[in-house]
Amino acid sequence: MPQRVALELAVQDPAGAVIAADVGARRVELCSALGATGGITPSAALIEAVIDAAAVVPSSDSAPILEVHVLVRPRPGGFVYSAAEHDLMLREVVLSVDAGADGVVLGALTPSGTVDVARMRSLVAAADDAEVTFHRAIDVVADPIAALDTLSELGVARVLTSGGAARAADGLDRLAALVERSAELGIEIMAGGGVTAADVPALLGVGVDAVHLSAKRTVTDAGGPGGGGDAGYEVTDQTLAEAAARALRTTVES
Repeated sequence: MPQRVALELAVQDPAGAVIAADVGARRVELCSALGATGGITPSAALIEAVIDAAAVVPSSDSAPILEVHVLVRPRPGGFVYSAAEHDLMLREVVLSVDAGADGVVLGALTPSGTVDVARMRSLVAAADDAEVTFHRAIDVVADPIAALDTLSELGVARVLTSGGAARAADGLDRLAALVERSAELGIEIMAGGGVTAADVPALLGVGVDAVHLSAKRTVTDAGGPGGGGDAGYEVTDQTLAEAAARALRTTVES
């Protein structure tokens, strides 16, 4: 079992970043419209606001300042992008890094279901020294082990994956295979996808480097016919985030 496992929370506002820091998360993935779309690129102002919120004085030397990694995804749907969409992604990567983001989260595939090497190479280059996480686009590729090799060669730092399942807790076998291969490549495997605190022990049991979850709840707030109906909006839930952090600490220490 790994002795040092990172907790990453998917957040959608500065308050979420504050909660992540409070519970001891190492990173946040900042996105917008998470529940409705799976996440799309946040606005430039939101990126700046969350980076400001994360830049707090650590409570101890062992608790570093929270890292902010920005999701770069121009639209919902699949991960095969047009030239115009790719150009937009490049702009969003540069904007995020220039704003002070520690990393970006992205992915691009070919129509045949493999990593789009040319586009990923240019996106990684645009990120410069910031870390690049390849998101759950890997869960729809034909050969995730081969994709892992390709991403490692491209300089990607980590892969976010559910092991190809709807929920990471149901993809343990593939997660274990990815972890085994990643040890030879030096690329991190981060488990994410429907994760709850109860899933953490099993995920750590297969050796993942990090656990990713949203710990979100929906606030009821009807917007009327012109404001999205009665869907409300999502916020990071302190109690859920604390439970995940506690499960991670307990599992590692046991």
